[in-house]
Amino acid sequence: MADSAGAKNDNSIMESPPVSPLSVREKPPESPGSRSRYQVSAPGHSFRKVTLTKPTFCHNCSDFIWSLNGFVCEVCNFMCHEKCLKMVRTVCSCMAPTQVRVPVAHCFGPAGQKKRFCCVCRKHLEGNTAVRCEVCELHAHYDCVTFSCGDCRLCHQDGSQDFDTFPHHWREGNIPSGARCEICRRTCSSSDVLAGMRCQWCGITTHAACYLIVPPECGLGRLRNMLLHPACVRICSRNFSKMHCYRISESYQNELGKIDHIGLNIFVVCKTAGKQVLKVFDGDDAVKRSHFRLVSIPRITKNVEVVESALRAFYIPDDPLEYELQDNGQQALVDDDVLNHNGTPDKAIFKENVPEAWLLRAKPQETEVLRIYAGWLKVIVAYISISKNSTVDSVIKEVLTQLGKQVQVSSRQVLTGHELLLDKLQEIRKISLRQMNQTRFYIVESRNRIVQVNLLLEGLPVQLSKEEYADLLQEHLAIKSHLVTITHVYGNQGAVVLQISCFSEAERIYMLAKDTSVSNQQLTSLVLPEIMVMLHQCDLPKGDSPLLVFVNPKSGELKGRELLYGFRKLLNPHQVFDMTNGGPLSGLHTFRAVPRFRVLVCGGDGTVGWVLGVLEAIRHKLVCPEPPVGIVPLGTGNDLARILRWGAGYSGEDPHHILVSVDEAEEVQIDRWTILLDAQEITDDGKENGFLEPPKIVQMNNYFGLGIDAEVSLDFHHARQEEPGKFNSRFHNKGVYLKAGLQKLSHTRNLHKDLKLQVDKQDIELPSIEGLIFLNIPSWGSGADLWGSEGDSRYGKPRIDDGMLEVVGVTGVVHMGQVQSGMRSGIRLAQGNYVRITATKPIPVQVDGEPWIQAPGHIIISAAGPKVPASHKPKITMRNAKRRLEWKPIGLWST
Repeated sequence: MADSAGAKNDNSIMESPPVSPLSVREKPPESPGSRSRYQVSAPGHSFRKVTLTKPTFCHNCSDFIWSLNGFVCEVCNFMCHEKCLKMVRTVCSCMAPTQVRVPVAHCFGPAGQKKRFCCVCRKHLEGNTAVRCEVCELHAHYDCVTFSCGDCRLCHQDGSQDFDTFPHHWREGNIPSGARCEICRRTCSSSDVLAGMRCQWCGITTHAACYLIVPPECGLGRLRNMLLHPACVRICSRNFSKMHCYRISESYQNELGKIDHIGLNIFVVCKTAGKQVLKVFDGDDAVKRSHFRLVSIPRITKNVEVVESALRAFYIPDDPLEYELQDNGQQALVDDDVLNHNGTPDKAIFKENVPEAWLLRAKPQETEVLRIYAGWLKVIVAYISISKNSTVDSVIKEVLTQLGKQVQVSSRQVLTGHELLLDKLQEIRKISLRQMNQTRFYIVESRNRIVQVNLLLEGLPVQLSKEEYADLLQEHLAIKSHLVTITHVYGNQGAVVLQISCFSEAERIYMLAKDTSVSNQQLTSLVLPEIMVMLHQCDLPKGDSPLLVFVNPKSGELKGRELLYGFRKLLNPHQVFDMTNGGPLSGLHTFRAVPRFRVLVCGGDGTVGWVLGVLEAIRHKLVCPEPPVGIVPLGTGNDLARILRWGAGYSGEDPHHILVSVDEAEEVQIDRWTILLDAQEITDDGKENGFLEPPKIVQMNNYFGLGIDAEVSLDFHHARQEEPGKFNSRFHNKGVYLKAGLQKLSHTRNLHKDLKLQVDKQDIELPSIEGLIFLNIPSWGSGADLWGSEGDSRYGKPRIDDGMLEVVGVTGVVHMGQVQSGMRSGIRLAQGNYVRITATKPIPVQVDGEPWIQAPGHIIISAAGPKVPASHKPKITMRNAKRRLEWKPIGLWST
């Protein structure tokens, strides 16, 4: 089996063998620095002594280099003291791909605003041409992405590997300030250079020279009881990219396209600046795509030195004598040629000036050695060397004989039994030298694996039967019934889950659904993982309760995107869901058979209500029907988050601290209410005169308002719909609310003449008011206490779990302003658990901040079944502080 870092593969990583690239010749490959007098134990580096002209820090120990001299790698820019030269353990970027047994592709998206360093060239990331992996802590320049090591985190199984232990996943640099080494207890972080190592799962940090001493097995750290273990997740990912598997929004790819355009402009500027540079391509594919590297050379340079510089530019750690440069006419320079940019080479080969574009090619060799890796992870030998140009079948027999493994194996994907492996290698080498350098050949056990790709399709008409949905999909997507099965139907949501037993059919349906509309509604397709705990193939450890995270990236001044990235990095990305890409149904369906789990919603009150509404609709299909819900407030009002002590708004708190608070949170119960809106024509004497529209049922968590309160919310809603791009700031949103309220100062609505109110079957006489509000929680309008704190013998003290609604009236906009400023409370009218309202005229209403105009008719409010369990953030006490200090990963301690 042939595989590469950028391709879809068996995503597994094991402790890397200290070997050179997969394909070698009889002569061992030399790195460009092999002729240097400064040798180190870490492979690939080409150190030379330099004179320091500005303050510089060591990349090995992160200390300041007080000497005037330092040692820098000409390939990856690694800088160190002379005393650290012999202790360097960090592998050069050109050799990093050889240390990964099976590459795991990254999911690159636009970088954030924090100061970071490139993991390839080790330089500081500046400007808007930086990217980061959405799953791990890898940061890079956009033009360095091609040369990054494919060593992303392994977050799921695909059935082809079997793991006995779970190792650490180390990433160099960009670790929190003040982090201390797990081994020597000294500070190992640096804000000046790329230094230190950090495990992407448990969070422990060490020096680059110390991490090899750490025991290899990872304990998953402080968050292990809320982490979805990779061994419990299965997904058949062939034919799908990592972006599809992790449901990462395609808008990130659009932003990367803009970065690509910026990068091309930079190349043009470099060219017009008159620098002595050459454009070098590493293969035919690079020529077609016009992807080149700029190689700076002195005025007079030998060809072998140009080849060496080109290899360094492409991070290829081979001997430059085994490569050559060719111009577009496929004519090569020999080793003794000298390029002179003032004229022609000393040996007159070209009649005209030296061309600026060159093609880097490998010279043909008489004999080559091919390394074959074992696809199973329990084998001790990392690879077997084969020097013959043999067929796949003969190589399999020879490898099995050397490994002593008497099982039937076969190659998959592109290689057939009679294909010559060395010919295949030559073909890849011609396409791209860099791709060849990252290619692996494996043999794997031949198993009859069952293909099960789960796709969620949303946007279908609601309330249809399974047969009707099947006919609809047959009509629009032409699904093959013998390959596709509808396993779950969510009629209330207009969604179905398909189980597909063919990779190509799954890919076809996935891509076609994105361009298909049904009843003028655009379909949404998502690839969903399968949590194997539901199949009794993975036991959930006692006390563990995985966390299901929903994030609205458009909320909270766009801070939601940073939270989305932070939670994907700290947890398993298969348990973090983007609300703008499929809503909450995808996450709840994925966790449908997990016996116990918790939910964290990052968004405003509307986002929380959306999640609770879907949870209520599919509760009967969940093994854990009542998971506790925590909130990270990203909206404008955040009233529910306030009374659960999660704060008035997100202010940039560290995602790790948020997860620790969720783990320590107490579970409380919150009342939930059903509102039936039965629109009917009402005569002046209160009699019904026919239906105006079908009845409507909504769920309420916070409050329900009629009149002036809902009218202001409706004006704000219309303003946000007209210019949604401006509503990304909490301060701006409150300003628009204030403006909408001031416009209603002269407005008069005699609400008490248009409404009749019954509470617990008792008529309530309404005073002269303009707004009527029903409270379930003691927070309204961004934290205001509308009910008031004064004692009253007629009513009990409001609680969120007392099964009662508080009915309050307001006389107008001025009264609402006084309530929000704390100068006054509302007019207490009643308290009860069953409310009936009769409206004789159309009236503005709002439920948890979602407004509309309601036609005349009856409105009935009653309890909605079981209470909603919620996570109540604990107070910061000395006991909790000690627990956090005890469990916090050692590498994250602060001085």
